[in-house]
Amino acid sequence: MFSGLSPLVVEDVVDEGERIVVRARTPRDTAICSVCGASSERVHGYHWRTVADVPVDERRVVVRVRVRRLVCPTRGCRHTFREQVPGVLDRYQRRTVRLTRQVKAVVKELAGRAGARLLAILAVSLSRHTALRTLLRIPLPVGRVPRVIGIDDFALRRRHRYSTVIIDAETHERIDVLPDRTADTLEAWLREHPGIEIVCRDGSATYAEAIRRALADAVQVGDRRHLWKNLCEAALSEIKAHSTCWATVLDAPLYDGPRAQTTLERWHQIHGLLDQGVGLLECARRLQLALNTIKRYARADRPERMLRVPKYRASLVDPYREHLRTRRAEDPSVPVKHLFEEIKALGFTGCLNADRSHISPRRFARILLTRPDNLKAGQHELLAKHTAACSEMIQLATVIRDFAPLLTPHTDNADALTRWIAQVRAADLPHLHAFTRGLDRDLDAVIAGLTLPYSNGPTEGVNTKTKRIARQMHGRAGFALLRHRILLG
Repeated sequence: MFSGLSPLVVEDVVDEGERIVVRARTPRDTAICSVCGASSERVHGYHWRTVADVPVDERRVVVRVRVRRLVCPTRGCRHTFREQVPGVLDRYQRRTVRLTRQVKAVVKELAGRAGARLLAILAVSLSRHTALRTLLRIPLPVGRVPRVIGIDDFALRRRHRYSTVIIDAETHERIDVLPDRTADTLEAWLREHPGIEIVCRDGSATYAEAIRRALADAVQVGDRRHLWKNLCEAALSEIKAHSTCWATVLDAPLYDGPRAQTTLERWHQIHGLLDQGVGLLECARRLQLALNTIKRYARADRPERMLRVPKYRASLVDPYREHLRTRRAEDPSVPVKHLFEEIKALGFTGCLNADRSHISPRRFARILLTRPDNLKAGQHELLAKHTAACSEMIQLATVIRDFAPLLTPHTDNADALTRWIAQVRAADLPHLHAFTRGLDRDLDAVIAGLTLPYSNGPTEGVNTKTKRIARQMHGRAGFALLRHRILLG
């Protein structure tokens, strides 16, 4: 029970009900002066130290230790010194070493208030302020400067303040956390840590510029996940732009109300100004629209490409929707079968498994971007119908199928990427043209990401855990504590 106190001589154990008091003394051995290192046995006096120990049977344990004060034999050194008990008692601490170790394990995961509440359940009395001080006393790991690092940003306050986390891309260890995501801060850090050869990052131009200025010879590796994500977004935009094609295949109606008329009029307005030589920014100013909206209309070579398929179409259930809403409002837990029987009594002629509404652009994009081996037979048929709607959809499916193998790193991917970009530019896919222009701006990093085995995925994983830590702290603490907890892992 008290094996952790074995270096002490236990003289008495008293059960006081809510707590257990252990009386002990130090052994009568020689003690070492903490200043000069000389050993001494000459006792000057005694005093008592009272410290908390690991609880027993959900009761607090208090250890009262009689400690000697000895005379230092070295002339010119301090006159007396108090002996220490390594492994049991630390200088100035009111807890034993093993209790401190347990407290550190709790506050490392839960920090202040939550850590203090859990420790109270474990019969360890500790305030939230002491819990935080204990946490900040845990030494941070000091490792070597890695050869390959990963860099990514995370939000301290979304859309206002961001920070940068740096990890070892090979061992996944946290290296440092910077207070912002500016190029100057990252450049200064990189200059202070020479020896880095490869840097994994996302498509941030700020990070790219900082690495270029500080480590001119370092290889920058673009993140493959971000490449695929950007391609998915471009593919979704292209699918939306061809709604008039694949909607006709499924006999799905397009918007024909006031919103559709406004969309067509706006397309003619924007393209009328562009035909006169007016720039995009001037168009946005004259029409009082966002610049991104002007760009989106400018990419559409025909006004029909701006029309969209509605999310829902007319069905047999429409006459009974008001009855269903009323019943669900009265009794949210009413079973679906009961509702079906009620509307059937009112004249509903459909079945319980009603036909699914026509496919949405986002669902079509998800099927198109899913690995073919993971699709069901019905999804294969649906995909075949949609891609046969027009030549552009066939081209889109082809370029996506050709790009997916590039995400597996291989030395031949550099030439394959060049051929893929030429293939996309030969097709009538303006949104993918914008994607290829982004590849050109960061081509070296993209090629490195598709040919080298390194990735920024581990950094993204650290960011996911960082978000949990930040939510746990509820914004009560500052950057110093957040950085400490991130680096402790």
